[in-house]
Amino acid sequence: MGNRYRRKVSDDIITEQIGEHMDIRELTSASETIGIKLTDTMQEQLLQYAALLKEWNDKINLTAITEESEVLEKHFYDCLLALRLVNPGADAADVGTGAGFPGLVFKIACPEIRMTLIEPTEKKCVFLREVISQLNLKEVTVINERAEDYVQKHRESFDLVTARAVAALPVLAELCMPLVRMNGTFLAMKGSKGKEEARTAQDACGKMGCDGKDFHQDHLPNGDERYNLVYMKHRHTPTQYPRSYAKIKKKPLQ
Repeated sequence: MGNRYRRKVSDDIITEQIGEHMDIRELTSASETIGIKLTDTMQEQLLQYAALLKEWNDKINLTAITEESEVLEKHFYDCLLALRLVNPGADAADVGTGAGFPGLVFKIACPEIRMTLIEPTEKKCVFLREVISQLNLKEVTVINERAEDYVQKHRESFDLVTARAVAALPVLAELCMPLVRMNGTFLAMKGSKGKEEARTAQDACGKMGCDGKDFHQDHLPNGDERYNLVYMKHRHTPTQYPRSYAKIKKKPLQ
């Protein structure tokens, strides 16, 4: 598979820049260290997004993390680590986006991206549309549908498909990779078990027509390990995939 686990920036440097609790200034500084510049407008949008996340979390279950400092580090910075791997002009889809991670963070920090947010829970879609409206984001579409249903009319339509904290990689491969167009990219955001998941999903990804390109290992300032797994699509996904979610969950591809 030719897996390469790379850390493009010293975790020690970032950790030294950030105190116990991350604020927007520290997020901006850490982002610059990994090659992402957050303008004043982007910083304001991220803070507004964090505030809306906390406000709406009292109404619907969006995330267990609501304190601004933790949102900035564990959600926003985590997403920015993956954004540096993305083509700025991509036509992208975020599968199982939930509260908008990484799709909305990508869109805020890289306005050129055309983003489709796919989320099966209607209440979360209402929240996503509110954030898009409040932040005045353009070229963002919210789809209230399951990925395995959406793909029936949108097979191989996107340059980039992302997923974060949705399911194990063999399951994600079948849900997401059919949406990736030829020579497009699937980006799976994973935690400390990402390396292990990549091994177990190797055959499943191959069946979907994708091969591992680059696997990036990083750490959040608090020490949490992250893997961003990048796959390229070189072959069309067979038309029998994806199966129904019940079948995917009961018997994931091996």
